[in-house]
Amino acid sequence: MKLYGDFTKKDWLKAFQVEEGQIPASFVVHGEWEHDYNLEFWNQILNDEVWLPKWNTVIGKYNGTNLGFANVFGGPMAATIVHQFGVAGTNLFIQTGYYGGLSHNVKYGDIFIVTEAGMQDGVSHWYLPNQEVVKADEKIVNAAIDYCEKKGYSYSTGSVISTSAMLLETVDMVKNWSQNGYSGVDMETATTLAIAKKFDKKAIGLLNLSDHLIQGDTIYSYTKDREELELETDEKIRNVALYLSENYAKFTK
Repeated sequence: MKLYGDFTKKDWLKAFQVEEGQIPASFVVHGEWEHDYNLEFWNQILNDEVWLPKWNTVIGKYNGTNLGFANVFGGPMAATIVHQFGVAGTNLFIQTGYYGGLSHNVKYGDIFIVTEAGMQDGVSHWYLPNQEVVKADEKIVNAAIDYCEKKGYSYSTGSVISTSAMLLETVDMVKNWSQNGYSGVDMETATTLAIAKKFDKKAIGLLNLSDHLIQGDTIYSYTKDREELELETDEKIRNVALYLSENYAKFTK
């Protein structure tokens, strides 16, 4: 008898009922609670040979390269994607989505390129039990920075702390995270980085500032300007993610 933690690549391919060649080389894992728009949008991007293995996932081709997109919310949902597809053969995971600002050095409109994540998400420690912090892949980080420089995209780099209880955040908690050197807080990045690390895969986080917590902003104090800037930054993040996915092999030689 086998349970999920015992499944091999062959077992996951059988569970998906697909051949190895249908597994995406790269996967964009997007953290957001509203999934309909994102799935429809990525279904248009990946409309060549689309495969729908799960309700929150679409897999297709982008310029001839197998690419997957999944909309998740929180570490456990991210884990179901990264674990299964990591074992099945996906080599690169790109965590996108949103984060709360913990540093005055980050600003709305920046692409936040995550270099490492604090593991308080409730999932990552199951995969890396002896660690408190997990790093993004350095080569992929450098490739993202180079692309942003080339395109003239505004970006910043630093660490996030990933948690699983967003609505419990307090002013004191935010100040403590900031004093400990974290530039942002999210719910999924540590999960994605840790599981990728566990299965010897590459991973990075590309995040969009949704609420500048250290300045007192929340997701419920949106302005029209913030909303428009967030949408523009989402598009730039997609461009970076597509570039990394398409050129993955170049960065890992």
